[in-house]
Parts: sequence; C-alpha cells; structure tokens
Amino acid sequence: MHPKKEPTRPVPAGPRPTGPRLLLPGAALLAAVALVSGCTSSSSSSSSSPSASASASSTSAAPTSSNSLQDDYQKVIANVLPSVVQITTGTGLGSGIVYDDKGHVVTNAHVVGSAKTFTVTLANSSKPLDATLVASYPESDLAVIKLTNAPSGLKPATFGDSGKVEVGQITLAMGSPLGLSSSVTQGIVSATGRTVSEPKGGDSPGATIGNMVQTSAAINPGNSGGALVNLSSQVIGINTLAATDPDMNGSAAPGIGFAIPAATITSIADQLIKDGKVTNSGRAALGITARTYFDADFRPAGVVIASVTPGGPAANAGLQPGDVITKLGDTPITTMNTLSTALASLQPGAQVPVTYQRDGKTTTTNVTLGTLQN
Repeated sequence: MHPKKEPTRPVPAGPRPTGPRLLLPGAALLAAVALVSGCTSSSSSSSSSPSASASASSTSAAPTSSNSLQDDYQKVIANVLPSVVQITTGTGLGSGIVYDDKGHVVTNAHVVGSAKTFTVTLANSSKPLDATLVASYPESDLAVIKLTNAPSGLKPATFGDSGKVEVGQITLAMGSPLGLSSSVTQGIVSATGRTVSEPKGGDSPGATIGNMVQTSAAINPGNSGGALVNLSSQVIGINTLAATDPDMNGSAAPGIGFAIPAATITSIADQLIKDGKVTNSGRAALGITARTYFDADFRPAGVVIASVTPGGPAANAGLQPGDVITKLGDTPITTMNTLSTALASLQPGAQVPVTYQRDGKTTTTNVTLGTLQN
C-alpha cells in the first residue's frame, strides 16, 4: 500500500494507433500475445510426457453435462458479436456497434477523431467496407458513421435499460483490442454512476462523462467503441476508457474500465442520425463560458466567468462576468475540470446552490441548471 498514492487516471481505450512508427511496437505486442499462447500450447503438449499421461489416466473423464454459465457466454457471443465491427482510420483503429439495418454504426468520438471516411470490417467477414462520418459529439465522446453500401443481413445490436444495470452483473466486452478483431473479455459491473474525465490530447476530446458503467472486463487500446454486454445479449455500454496506475508509469490498471451507458448512447445516436447534431444532450449546464481562476500565489482557486448566456441559468440567477465560482452545491470548485465533473453528475432542471466571489465578497445563489448545447 502507498498512503500517498495518486488515484488512477482513466485514459481512452482506443483507437489503437497504426502507421509505420508503431509497426514495431504493434508487432511486439502481437508477439507477446503469441508468446503467451505458445506457453499455453507448450504446457498442454507436455501432457504427452509419461508423468502427465499417468496423471491423465488416473483422472476421470470430463462430465458430458453442459456448463450452464459457459453456454450462456457462448449464446451471448453468438448473438452480439456479429453486431461489433472494427473501424480503421488513417491513423488508428477502434471498434463500433451496428446501430440499425441501414448501416449506421455508433462508436466513440475519439475513435473517428478528425477523419471523415473509414474502413469497416464486419465480425463475420474479412471484406473491408467503406463508411463516412454522419456526425460526432465530442462532449459525450460519441459518434455515428454510416456504411456507404450497407450489405444485407446486417445485425443491429439490442440496447439494454441503463436503469437496470446493477453492481455484480456479469459483463462481456467485445471489440478489437490491439487489432485482434472479434475479441471477447469477461468481468462484472464494478460500479455504476461514475463521473469520469478523459485526458485531452490526440484524438481524445477530453470529455467529462457522467453515469458511466465501471467494469472489471479487460478494456485495451482498440476496444474503444465496442460493446459492453450483459447475459441477456443486450448492450449496456460502449467501451471507452481504461484507468492507468501512476505507480506503474501510466500502465493500465487491471480490471478498471469504463463504458458510456446505453441510455446516453441511444439518445445521442438518434439525434445525430436524425438531425446531424445534438439538440438535447441530457447534460446539465450553467450557461456560461469560463476559465480556471488563479489566486495571488498562482494556485487554481475557482472558475471565473467570462460571459453568460442571455436568459440562461446563470444569467437568471444573477451571475455576471467576472464572478469567480468557488463551489457548486457542496463540491469545491477550483478548476474548469472540477466544474465539468460536478455538472456531469447533475441533471438539467436541478436546482443547485452556486457560491461565488464578487468584489471580495462571497455570495451563494440558487441556479436552475439548463441543458448543455452543441
């Protein structure tokens, strides 16, 4: 145990970069996978030795009755894996979920990045298919692309009820980790209602996302945009983030992954398909533009308002440009990130006390939160 250990920091689980610079690391990673498999095969082949044979001869035959849980896993995989695709851009690859029979595929915004065209490979085919961007919503790290010529027989995924996701439920994560297409890992729902901020950089939008599902199922680079599935063959989330451990030089923290919940996926995807943009994000907002405020010692000490939306929540509550927000409800606000995280855990329409400083005086006012606009 390390008493002063910093908390794990989530990072996007994909896309997995491609290109000449990363061919060697990629090959090394694949070689490592092969080496592990080789060790397993070697261990299995050792059963031909005399001692292993004697051990085998003294062991009773495997039962012929089916393994109920194993059968459940295999049924879910057969039902859902055909709905999970691999998406390749000019700079990387990730995963996606077939959304409808018209060829729409939902994925993470950080998988598509700035690309407008893509190559998609279905789970049951090796033939690459062309696709184009429908729209992206980085604020929730979601995007929709569409197959240019959708083949017949596409199998859209079934999305579950986010309100019924409970800690302890078995989950399967499906996608293309490290470029290994149609891979499946298993775990449980470790927690619900997590608010997680992505680090900004590269294709990662740095979004702060609320109500995420935490899972122990392994999520690795390339898994982003893939499906987190329950044993009813329903998608309960879209694989998005894996935590990193600062004590391990930023390596992935085993068994800590996060998925955007199904309710958010379907709400955002439906709007992107219908309107090409998000008109109702379902995310709370104050109706301000702001930046982190630094005190005389250059320490982050709040969020200073640069402007307020006329008729918006902050304006209606009397907040003005120059006010420094220091608390939202009971949550201290020191940076834009802490404000975004606090808002992500709240709902539009909620009334929340906002504490702010103006002209050296501290005041608290109640603000009825609005909806974050695109």
